[in-house]
Amino acid sequence: MKRFVHTFLQPRNLLVYGHDVTMAYLAFVGAFFLRLGPGLLNERPEVLYMAVVFSTVAAILYLVTGLYRHVWEYVSAKDAINILRTATMIVLFFMPAWFLVTRLENLPRSTPFISWLLLVMLLAGPRLVVRMARDRQVRGFLRNEGQGTPILLIGAGPEAELFIRATTRHPGVGYDVVGMVTAREDRIGQVIQDVEVLGREVDLVQIIAGLEGAGQKPEKLVLVRTGLDGSTVQRLFTIAEKAGCQLMRVPPPADMRAYDDEDVKPRPIAIEDLLGRSQAQLDRKAMAEMIRQRRILITGAGGSIGSELVRQVSDFEPSHLTLFDHSEFSLYGIDMEMRRRRPSLIITSRLGNVRDEARVQDVIVQDRPDVVFHAAALKHVPMVELNPLEGVLTNAVGTRNVADACAANGVSTMVLISTDKAVNPANIMGASKRVAEIYCQAEDLRRSGTRFITVRFGNVLGSAGSVVPLFQKQLEDGGPLEVTHPEVERYFMTAREAVELVLEAAALGKERSDEGAIYVLDMGAPVRIMDLAKQMIRLAGKTLGENMDIEITGLRPGDKLSEELFQDSEPPVATDMAGILLARPRTVNYGIIASKLAALDRACRSCDEPAVLSLVADLVPEFSPSGPSEDRSYLQVVK
Repeated sequence: MKRFVHTFLQPRNLLVYGHDVTMAYLAFVGAFFLRLGPGLLNERPEVLYMAVVFSTVAAILYLVTGLYRHVWEYVSAKDAINILRTATMIVLFFMPAWFLVTRLENLPRSTPFISWLLLVMLLAGPRLVVRMARDRQVRGFLRNEGQGTPILLIGAGPEAELFIRATTRHPGVGYDVVGMVTAREDRIGQVIQDVEVLGREVDLVQIIAGLEGAGQKPEKLVLVRTGLDGSTVQRLFTIAEKAGCQLMRVPPPADMRAYDDEDVKPRPIAIEDLLGRSQAQLDRKAMAEMIRQRRILITGAGGSIGSELVRQVSDFEPSHLTLFDHSEFSLYGIDMEMRRRRPSLIITSRLGNVRDEARVQDVIVQDRPDVVFHAAALKHVPMVELNPLEGVLTNAVGTRNVADACAANGVSTMVLISTDKAVNPANIMGASKRVAEIYCQAEDLRRSGTRFITVRFGNVLGSAGSVVPLFQKQLEDGGPLEVTHPEVERYFMTAREAVELVLEAAALGKERSDEGAIYVLDMGAPVRIMDLAKQMIRLAGKTLGENMDIEITGLRPGDKLSEELFQDSEPPVATDMAGILLARPRTVNYGIIASKLAALDRACRSCDEPAVLSLVADLVPEFSPSGPSEDRSYLQVVK
């Protein structure tokens, strides 16, 4: 009630409420005027009293429907429906009220229908005028056409309409949309917001040439159509390059609210766009049911995957969110971001290391999570090769600590984030993650009451320490870009896509009888790092061999030419979850793995590296450490 009073008493809301009540009064009087003519007040003075009753009914119902709270500048189809619904309710409630007073003897039968029509017009008309003024739909008067940067839109759907409307509202952004192209034949020749659909995307080269001949050559091609895969974006990028245009894109639908900002600017195409894939169909309802009003804990919350988990989990409205990380700076950053994005969400930030068993237990006891996402890990292969004890302590022993705390305290689900480097590992990082997988498999099979779900995927584009930020830094420094081997290839996925599929697997895996299995994200085809480097050079507007080179530096200790998502003994099994496969690698009895992990913990803390490596090799017999190759003939500078 207090919130309702506070909202209602806002000056803007009071003004709109008064306007709408007045419109109800005028609509009723106007209906009688149209029905009986200009002499109605002399002949039927009671009409004014009837209009008071009509507007009183309207005043009450406006409070119910909340019509006065809708912002006119953003009036939409939903608002129009609310106006129709409110006007109908007013007439339907007025009729029985006036029947009790006069039996409707002095009310012409057509008057309620005329009143309804006038009320709809008087309520909708001013709102539409305000919206038109804001959108500057009268383009000839309120916008100087041809004064901005000419752009051609790729796509002719609702996203295009939103973008054009945004540029119309904010002419200062400096864009002049000269046309659109579409994938749909039936859209050609249609007009959206005064902009014509010029042709199909497959005819883009000819369309650009035609615009150039008419003196309207676009400087930028702007992607507004969503769902484009990387190969399509690469084709469009090549066309734009040859035509002397810049390819850009606008925010995806989830970020369309950005179009209400004064700064409506498409962003340049990024490497994620060139490597992207079609969006998998996600069961967001299942994801929401897993998280909504549940207590969630995320380890490694300040990392690349952890922070994206925090963002996406928070969108599903958990009752409490615990952020756990050993890095004060990283934890502070994601904590501040979430308090800005979700001020009403209850967040607890906990400093601590998963290697500290007592601290992990204490946090889980205090915060009582229902679901734990374990993303904390040391993942940089060369760094873990130089510091193997630290890698094993964090990745293997740390996972055991989290899993034991979950099982001991009745946590419903623990989700382990694993890596493709755990498959036939050639480095300590991958072997330690395979040990973590084995432990969670054993925990899951012993049915302690906690469901342990392991999700495995490849490299995340743009994550800390990965190749994309390294290439970006080398580009800024003037090059060369350093590639370890001309044939090295890796699986890539954006952080957003990876986390979406992790949540999908976690939500649906709880209901499946896949104990001991590992969910593997479908990473698509691997990407040659050499090709990635060449694409990033193009994106930076540079030319290989002219103002940027690529240097082949040689494989590092722990590097493999190709990563794998499955072992030969664990062929992929399709699931009914889009983008998710199932692996069933060998398992180890819980008693055995628990005993060996305890020994591994002691060896790490006593700095006994030979014992640690021996235990890891025993637990992961497929572990085959790789050193630098003797063959260095491939070392070169690519120009």
